[in-house]
Amino acid sequence: MSGERLARVDAAMHAYVDAGKLPGVQTLVSRRGEVVHHDCYGVTDVDTGRAVDADTIYRIYSMTKPITSVALMMLHEQGHFLLDNQLDRYLPEFADIQVWDGGTAEAPTTRPPARPLTVHDVLTHLSGLTYGFHYQHPVDAMYRANDLGNFTEPTYDLAEGIRRVASLPLLFDPGTRWNYSMSTDVCGRLIEVMSGQPLDEFLREQILEPLAMHDTGFMAPEGDVDRCCPLYMRGGDGKLQTFASAASMVRPKSFLSGGGGLVGTSGDYLRFCHFLLRGGELDGVRLLGSRTLRYMTRNHLPGGRLLNEMGQSTFSEAGTEGTGFGLGFATIEDGAALQNLSSQGEFSWGGAASTLFWVDPVEEICAVFMTQLLPSSTYPLGRQLRTAVNQAIVD
Repeated sequence: MSGERLARVDAAMHAYVDAGKLPGVQTLVSRRGEVVHHDCYGVTDVDTGRAVDADTIYRIYSMTKPITSVALMMLHEQGHFLLDNQLDRYLPEFADIQVWDGGTAEAPTTRPPARPLTVHDVLTHLSGLTYGFHYQHPVDAMYRANDLGNFTEPTYDLAEGIRRVASLPLLFDPGTRWNYSMSTDVCGRLIEVMSGQPLDEFLREQILEPLAMHDTGFMAPEGDVDRCCPLYMRGGDGKLQTFASAASMVRPKSFLSGGGGLVGTSGDYLRFCHFLLRGGELDGVRLLGSRTLRYMTRNHLPGGRLLNEMGQSTFSEAGTEGTGFGLGFATIEDGAALQNLSSQGEFSWGGAASTLFWVDPVEEICAVFMTQLLPSSTYPLGRQLRTAVNQAIVD
């Protein structure tokens, strides 16, 4: 990696802070397991001027999904389930699930699905579930009416949340389309049922502590509130407006969202990326078999299709051109079609607050980017960051 060319990473990301588009940024890049670039710039809080530093704690939202998916596949390796097992075998509330067939959110018409939902369906977002925040379909409105998937802080627990999800119709027959959804929250509930532990305990004991991700959890310690960030949105005047306070990150959560509930540091997430790059092992601790991890990061969309050929919603935390989807990760199948510097087989995901990561097994690159701006579609941060990082490879 060229140090001179890596400076272009900072130029690209700092420009957003200097223009007042982002409060601050943190970029962490490693190659072959060694950190080659770590930059902290700007502030975590525009009111207090508190500077970004290596210990800053962020809401990582959907970057929780790969962690939850790994946790569920650990149980798969232990023989708790097969991928084609019906979901209602473990979650009986899905036994009578219906599919949207017309009408309105207030008076829908439904029909039985062509086949039952499976565990594989929820790992791949081929389930027909959705999010309330999509605002694309009457079923999305039904989710919002049930306080599901809309950036609110639910007062119910995970079990109740999944019961609510199961009471609503699917957008489509399982396995026929791809839709970004609360599927990974269902995966979190599967972990609870199969393991007999609350999701937070299982993740802490089985992944976070073994990988020394000590600053990652469903809430930050109350004494660390000064390390936490307010969450911002862009106002009508283009200026940053506070959407959620830093203090909200230290409050206990009733709903343990396996799809988006974790907070953590860039350093912690880089350790998770190194675990992925090394095939399920880090510092002598193996949590997942290398074959399992390679299987997870293959494209699982039917017939080898891509996201843009399978999409139901208009939103994804990754590009859809040239991109497939595995068990918890977007996968690059055709970098030329994506029109972004990348390697075949690179896998990634992002979070709603404009955080993102990717792992490139070809170049042995791991990259983590942190900020706090909702939604992640506001600026093309991931595309610019990939170009800036990959142009610095000179071997």
